[in-house]
Amino acid sequence: MRWRLLWLLCAAARWWGAGGKTLRGGFGSAAARLDPWRPVARFQFHGDHAVLCVRIKNVAAAVTKAARLHLFQAQEWQKLQNGIEDQSCTEKFSKAQLTMTVNHTEQNLTVSQIPYPETWYVFYVDKFTCEENYSESEDIQFEMVLLNPDAEGNPLDHFSAGESGLHEFFFLLVLAYFITACIYAQSLWQTLKKHGPMHTVLRVLTVALLLQAGSALANYLHFSSYSKDGIGVPFMGSLSELCDIVSQIQMLYLLLSLCMGWTIGRMKRSHGRPLQWDSTPTSTGIAVVVVVTQSFLLIWEQFEDTNHHSYHSHHGLACILWFLCHPCLATIAVIFREYQREKIITMGVILCQCISMVILYRLFLSHSLYWEVSSLSSVTLPLTVSSGHKTRHHF
Repeated sequence: MRWRLLWLLCAAARWWGAGGKTLRGGFGSAAARLDPWRPVARFQFHGDHAVLCVRIKNVAAAVTKAARLHLFQAQEWQKLQNGIEDQSCTEKFSKAQLTMTVNHTEQNLTVSQIPYPETWYVFYVDKFTCEENYSESEDIQFEMVLLNPDAEGNPLDHFSAGESGLHEFFFLLVLAYFITACIYAQSLWQTLKKHGPMHTVLRVLTVALLLQAGSALANYLHFSSYSKDGIGVPFMGSLSELCDIVSQIQMLYLLLSLCMGWTIGRMKRSHGRPLQWDSTPTSTGIAVVVVVTQSFLLIWEQFEDTNHHSYHSHHGLACILWFLCHPCLATIAVIFREYQREKIITMGVILCQCISMVILYRLFLSHSLYWEVSSLSSVTLPLTVSSGHKTRHHF
């Protein structure tokens, strides 16, 4: 069942790495004319010395077609799109906040006097974009680099305002995982080797934790490369998404097992088999609701933001934290500015999941310790009570 659900989720999800801020491709007149309102890039500039750098190969073609780049602030562009006045294509593009004529091998455009970080759209326009008559022409091969100022004010930062701080966050997260592993790995391994009643659930929980750590490491490696070239390692971004989804499937399986009747107090389960279920109409109904809800949340998380990095499951309080933290944080983030939302959601979800892991480990390890003490007591104490009958002691 787990692998079928995983396959369905993978088929439905869109696998996106972090959208690179170093873009390569071709400016095509036909594509621009067919869909002139489709931006070639979007970026959240901040500071007074942000830069858009464009390099092209065939300058002659760019000059012949009067190639230009028009930059709009997101709010202004939305006003134009939703305006009551019926404006022509040319009139709309003439209201761009910034314009760059593409007629040199390499050109820079400085975006300055930005009061607060905001999304900007970059559109390619030439003399054929808004005209009915069109003749075939070659595409203009380009490389576009979008940069924000770093701490010293130099335009060298590839991260947009919405991504700033994520590299450092994932570094600290990986460091925290490493330190925690050094401290607790040996004791956890010893607990698993005892094959107590918590063996299976701790094993499932540990696999989910390792997948979460793998997702954090993949994100860190991706952002480390991204900070240097604005592209990163898209494979690492996709690997991070995969690890995160499989981890949530693991946690969904654990919660489903608990809902279907597998409880931490059952001592006689076979350790060689997965979690076993005792189904009743009530527990089956709860399990179905849980599966449908979590499946919807997983798919919604993938489609909710195409630039998601990675950015991006239990019993009691831990269940609520793990499964509902993403939609709750996404709702709360609406009150913040656009450039803050992704960071709030990404960091908040990961921290909530870490807290959930701590709660679960404390819960299951405490029951495992209780089982060890109970087993020891049943052997060492002189007076025991059998399950079949009661013994009276006469004084």
